[in-house]
Amino acid sequence: MSCDYRALANAGVQKLTPYQPGKPVEELERELGISDSLKLASNENPLGPSPRAVQALGGLLDQLARYPDGNGFALRQRLARELDVEPECITLGNGSNDVLELLARAYLGPERNAVFSAHAFAVYPLACQAVGADLHMAPAHAADHATPYGHDLEALAARVDADTRVVFIANPNNPTGTWLDGKALYDFIRSLPGTTLVVVDEAYCEYVEEADYPDTTRWLAEFPNLVVTRTFSKIHGLAGLRIGYAASSPEVADILNRVRQPFNTSTLAQAAALEALDDTAHVQESVRVNREGLAWLTAACRERGLGYIPSVGNFLSIDVGREAEPVYQALLHQGVIVRPIAGYGLSRHLRVTVGRAHENRRFMEALDQVVGA
Repeated sequence: MSCDYRALANAGVQKLTPYQPGKPVEELERELGISDSLKLASNENPLGPSPRAVQALGGLLDQLARYPDGNGFALRQRLARELDVEPECITLGNGSNDVLELLARAYLGPERNAVFSAHAFAVYPLACQAVGADLHMAPAHAADHATPYGHDLEALAARVDADTRVVFIANPNNPTGTWLDGKALYDFIRSLPGTTLVVVDEAYCEYVEEADYPDTTRWLAEFPNLVVTRTFSKIHGLAGLRIGYAASSPEVADILNRVRQPFNTSTLAQAAALEALDDTAHVQESVRVNREGLAWLTAACRERGLGYIPSVGNFLSIDVGREAEPVYQALLHQGVIVRPIAGYGLSRHLRVTVGRAHENRRFMEALDQVVGA
């Protein structure tokens, strides 16, 4: 007996287009029969994880037959001290993506909606659509704005109505690298009704060195509808272990932990995250390498007359002056993996992760060959 199992799925899930991650090096080399490829597609830390985190993993291998601490006691305690909140305010996730999914499952559904910006992280609409929520996408700033393609808070506020349960704000935003200053974001959160959660996604916050960039965890006591999400995948270099978290009011955290899957963060991930938090020297070096690499890449773009979106993250979205997909494909044949972002409404842009100095040079040399050709 045949059956259309796609048609049996939830209506929201039927309409989803799966998230497309950056192409793995192994896949590229297998497809093209090449070697020594360079991946600058997924905003990973080119320095890798903290050596202390790596060392901690070796001592835990004999514990892999045991389930992890399902409540993540030690890591939640450490994060609470770091953020000056109670441990009851922390929700651990299998990466911060997991926390975004928990928020959608807990607070969204049919006849409710979520608000987010154009050019914002693709997981926001995916998570919301999967649970049957309506999507309200606000237009971003124009290309000639002071923060081109960045979040337009007035436009976001205009999309909020009585059925809005979640507003997603990425600060800084992926893939544009744009950011919101403290006063603007504070005033925006204050203007929203308490029935609307404001989720501030700070996956790249550690890279930002702008004086007016806010640490929104300092506002949690004032705004019980505020949720701040962060990750260990970026500056801490633990993307392969999948560990992130949310900080919120205890009431919101209690709800998130009701839908959180048991053992959603592994023993290895929790232990590595603890060591990563304490290795401030590694974080500082990662910031320095990123600062210098981002400055070099932007200068190289200016020298070549290439447009780009000014970024405060660990990536740069470059306007290649034409449809970017063929340029992306040609770069693959040069053994260089970056990220086309047509799916974000930026079909002429390629997003490149800031790498080490020799990696940035190799990318730009490959781009010169492709664009010149």
